[in-house]
Amino acid sequence: MQLKDKIAIITGAASGIGREIAIEYARAGAKVAIADLSGDAAAATAAEINAGGGTAMGVAMNVTDEAQVDAGTARVAAAWGGVDILVSNAGIQIISPIVELKFEDWKRLVAIHLDGAFLTTRAAMREMIKGGRGGSVIYMGSVHSHEASPLKAPYVAAKHGLIGLAKVVAKEGAKDRIRSNVICPGFVRTPLVDKQIPEQAKALGISEADVIRNVMLKDTVDGEFTTVQDVAQTAIFLAAFGSNALTGQSVIVSHGWCMQ
Repeated sequence: MQLKDKIAIITGAASGIGREIAIEYARAGAKVAIADLSGDAAAATAAEINAGGGTAMGVAMNVTDEAQVDAGTARVAAAWGGVDILVSNAGIQIISPIVELKFEDWKRLVAIHLDGAFLTTRAAMREMIKGGRGGSVIYMGSVHSHEASPLKAPYVAAKHGLIGLAKVVAKEGAKDRIRSNVICPGFVRTPLVDKQIPEQAKALGISEADVIRNVMLKDTVDGEFTTVQDVAQTAIFLAAFGSNALTGQSVIVSHGWCMQ
């Protein structure tokens, strides 16, 4: 019960990595707000956690909508008495060469990853400061926070940006015992990644098997995907860490794809 009675907001938590983190946080004793663009999906995931003995609520939240973010965060704080942990996880992926990339797609992806991270961070930090008991802000970065791949210009740019934001939050939050770190997974078999496989195969003119073997996993030490459980356990470790000794850092979880 490393997170006993901690209050966590996790964005994009109705599926994929966010959902796994929510489940594991609940098992570790946290009260978990499932914040997701789909209110119905958020409610369903919360109901599943509650049925398993955890404590969760669903919150409909478009992370690019300032009013929704502020209202959703305030709702969680009012219901449970504050906010201790934010996991900024909501994200999308768009596969395209730069020369063919639509400006509207660039703006949409950057808005979800960076505007969403800013708005949820601001709202959570305000509650953390008000509560006076510190807190932990965790961003879902990527190996692409450190490396680049073709066809992913807005994603790589946004994921690099999260590291910069995390460092500023670490500096500004220290006086209020608010820590900030970035988890940087390698490829995880989520719906987001499964969608990329045929898209990259088409864009690169290779088979889907070659995308997995020669694009996604070629630089790992063992040819294995990172798992949602790998990421969730890292998220528990970062949220439960007891001091400012670990703040402003990125933790790479990638089977050795990227070594820093």
